[in-house]
Amino acid sequence: MPDHTTDEKFLHRALDLARQGIGLASPNPYVGAVIVDTQGNIAGTGVYTFAGVKHAEVIALEQAADKARGGTLYINLEPHSHQGRTPPCTDALIAGGIRRVVASMPDPNPKVSGRGFEKLRAAGVHVEVGRLETEARRVNEAFARYIRHGVPMVTLKAAMTLDGKIAPAPAPGMSRETGTTPGGWITGEAARAHVQQQRHQSDAILVGVGTILADDPLLTDRSGNPRRRPLLRVILDSHLRLPLDSRLMQSTANVGALGNDVLVFCSSGVEKKKLELEARGIRVEQVTPAAPDGRPDLHAVLRRLGELEITSVMIEGGSAVNATALASGVVDRVFLYYAPRILGEGAVPFASGAIFPTRHDVPRVKYVHLHRFEEDFAVEGYLRDPYEQ
Repeated sequence: MPDHTTDEKFLHRALDLARQGIGLASPNPYVGAVIVDTQGNIAGTGVYTFAGVKHAEVIALEQAADKARGGTLYINLEPHSHQGRTPPCTDALIAGGIRRVVASMPDPNPKVSGRGFEKLRAAGVHVEVGRLETEARRVNEAFARYIRHGVPMVTLKAAMTLDGKIAPAPAPGMSRETGTTPGGWITGEAARAHVQQQRHQSDAILVGVGTILADDPLLTDRSGNPRRRPLLRVILDSHLRLPLDSRLMQSTANVGALGNDVLVFCSSGVEKKKLELEARGIRVEQVTPAAPDGRPDLHAVLRRLGELEITSVMIEGGSAVNATALASGVVDRVFLYYAPRILGEGAVPFASGAIFPTRHDVPRVKYVHLHRFEEDFAVEGYLRDPYEQ
């Protein structure tokens, strides 16, 4: 009988390896592989990166060489059995003499899910699936949302006080958009450092132009971790009010296959301003406005981002953008940071206006996790299962 304690140890190692692909594997999934020889020793490991092309299991096979024969593959995601940029990994595993495969979960792509396992079993390989599945699903939830629906997974992030305020009451010199007060940030350094890790895990960050006007942010990934593509900075700007002298405009760089790392969505053409932005390398795209307020339709924006192979978006907008995102039903996950402060009446709320018509329309946040960052804390939860059909 297999030792499930040992199996979980090696699967945890595979999951740790998969996480090393964050920022480097999108738009493909994060995959880590561990090959253990017949003596119970690790003979090879692999991490998938998009630029590296080779899949994690093939890299592990090459490291293991002859020691793979008769051994066990531990992997967080089903080995693929179809011809893509690389030949089927199942063929390589069979040829390498792997006798047992322990995988955490099937491929979330419904077009290929289960086929890799079927091919391995047909060749006499013993396959076990489902151990550490909950953890494995979280690692690749953005890929699941993207591959099933053609749109990125959306996380709504905000930093606020205990009374749900993201900025003080509007007054000269005070920010009203993104979690700052006259004396500095609402949350502390530990929480803000975690935000940078969340940005690193995202393909894009999305804000409204009000955030640019109020706070003049850079909206960059300052985690210090490597990434294959720059963090795409997406601005909702109905009437193209984006200042040409903003820090965001000054920091643009033409890099990667996506071109410039700033993409502006407007809903009404202002031709002169559009030409000025494009002359500076900014991409400007017009989308259908969402009635009745004239803002760009978030569903159309997300479909376009999906076409650009963006698998995950973090919304870091102000009160109006937060409300629009929730009301439109595009939010999959929330990550809300709270500081032990109270701003009181008149301060800017997390989401403005009546978002849901009746209490029966209010969604329930599920799978709630609590996180602590020194004096601050955060609530993480899901409005929708990224794996749902």
